[in-house]
Amino acid sequence: MLSNNDILKKLRVALSLRNDDIIEILSLVDFEMSKGALGDLFRNEDHPGFVEAGDQVLRNFLNGLIIYKRGKLPDNRVINKDKEEPGNE
Repeated sequence: MLSNNDILKKLRVALSLRNDDIIEILSLVDFEMSKGALGDLFRNEDHPGFVEAGDQVLRNFLNGLIIYKRGKLPDNRVINKDKEEPGNE
């Protein structure tokens, strides 16, 4: 099974992202991380400085990646599946 660290590593390679890009992506969702802390996530598991990426880090990265690739939603557009939109009655 892939760990959150493995998923981050694979996405970084697949999307040709540098550490600066990942920090920028995280900042899009107001999640701040230093370059050192980010580097700890990408170390080998047997390295003494390795840090396991939590679900919060991966979740914020994926949400930031959506904004990074697609842009933010317009302010007048809110996604809410429980509320019917006009004309969809």
